[in-house]
Amino acid sequence: MAAGMGAESDHQQQKSIADFDPQKKPPKRNKYAFACAILASMTSTLLGYDIGVMSGAAIFIQEDLKISDFKLALLVGTLNIYSLLGSAAAGRTSDWIGRRYTIVLASAIFFVGALLMGFATNYAFLMGGRFVAGIGVGYALMIAPVYTAEVSPASTRGFLTSFPEVFINGGILLGYVSNFALSKLSLRLGWRLMLGIGAIPSVFLALVVLWMPESPRWLVMQGRLADAKKVLDKTSDSKEEAMQRLADIKEAAGIPLECNDDVIVVPKNGRSGEAVWKELLLHPTKAVRHILIVGVGIHFFQQASGIDAVVLFSPRIFEKAGITSKNGKLLATIAVGVVKTLFILVATFLLDRVGRRPLLLSSIGGMIISLATLGFSLTIIDHSKKELTWAVGLAITTVMSYVAFFSIGMGPITWVYSSEIFPLKLRAQGTSMGVAVNRLTSGVISTTFISLYKAITIGGAFFLFAGIASVACVFFYTCFPETQGRTLEDMEGIFGNFNWLRDSKAAKRTAANNQSNGDASSASNVQLVGRGVTNGNN
Repeated sequence: MAAGMGAESDHQQQKSIADFDPQKKPPKRNKYAFACAILASMTSTLLGYDIGVMSGAAIFIQEDLKISDFKLALLVGTLNIYSLLGSAAAGRTSDWIGRRYTIVLASAIFFVGALLMGFATNYAFLMGGRFVAGIGVGYALMIAPVYTAEVSPASTRGFLTSFPEVFINGGILLGYVSNFALSKLSLRLGWRLMLGIGAIPSVFLALVVLWMPESPRWLVMQGRLADAKKVLDKTSDSKEEAMQRLADIKEAAGIPLECNDDVIVVPKNGRSGEAVWKELLLHPTKAVRHILIVGVGIHFFQQASGIDAVVLFSPRIFEKAGITSKNGKLLATIAVGVVKTLFILVATFLLDRVGRRPLLLSSIGGMIISLATLGFSLTIIDHSKKELTWAVGLAITTVMSYVAFFSIGMGPITWVYSSEIFPLKLRAQGTSMGVAVNRLTSGVISTTFISLYKAITIGGAFFLFAGIASVACVFFYTCFPETQGRTLEDMEGIFGNFNWLRDSKAAKRTAANNQSNGDASSASNVQLVGRGVTNGNN
């Protein structure tokens, strides 16, 4: 008996020491999943470049083609409307031909659109190129975060799924730099080259994507279990995690867990498009309804808070703030792109450490303050008869702070959150709905911004955006549960309870009490074990 007690004491000692082991490290990031996420997310560069380059090219297009402000706003903003067609079709297309080939298709369509814009001879020709490019952008926006979320292990999904937003910002910065670099060319050649060289990265993307594996979740939906297992083995942090992910995906797809054949026939109701739309829109469960509200809502508020107005029309905003030279306006927009890109890089490293919810709430809070301050400074400048250096400086600073706060949370989390919360069989269509709302809202904001600020002043426009962002803050606080560390197949279980905030606070208080009690108990055990060791030595 004494020997048994001695063994138990040794076990307690070892356990206590292990619990306080400072060498314990989290698993390393999976390099293969990292590479796949980068390649898939690079398609988002296409949208970013188009947004960035059009903000500067618009100055030269209006001068060359002699078009009105209304026609210019249509040219700039309607790409987002056109992308609705691409994002709406992308869900069904990706379920049909696979996530990987949908990325190739997006690049090919954008390639054609960029060439058409580059060779445009008049306004109608240019609008035709925007239409084709917009469809390609819609495909790319929907498929990149879905593919990345489905390939990524749970431990780094937030980090990897934020990559599309990183590449959108990188593309915006490239567009701004292209504007400045090519602005010295002749008027007729400059803007055409700015738009046309967007075709070059799309060719590269279409080729490198062929190296990527197909999404394991899509492979399971097609009954290709052996192929899915190979991909999961490469993209998981351990063999055990790969087995668990495969089991979770099979369960979500309605495949018996004991079924381990290489190729099987998947039950038809697991992948019927009509059944998916019925479950998503007509007869949703309480959890699916909650998921749909937050998945679509976050996309709406991302754009309704005015980000595309700032990014697309930053030269006009800086002109209103007192910067009149073309070079000055283009250099100021490059500064916006640099700030936006730097802060999105910071956000990627915080998503899986801090969590989605704290970053999102901090981001929207900073955006509200920045928008209100920007509205105030522009109103002061508008009503002043002389140049106020402090107001000009404040306006430029708050534009920078606004894009910084957006990039630290609202920008990446919109794509991360909406791509991870939908159940497997609803994911493609659910995500495409969110992207469609995103593009529609962006299109409305970007096509009406010039008319809006002429009607209510430019300061009033940003006060309006600040009000919308305030509503978004309340929506996020009350409706968005934390998803950090959850597997994709586990998501449905945390939605559907609209009292989740109250329940989660109660759970946190209980966990904190248990933790404090556990720490006290552990400290006591360690002291007892230490005394036992000392007595034994004596």
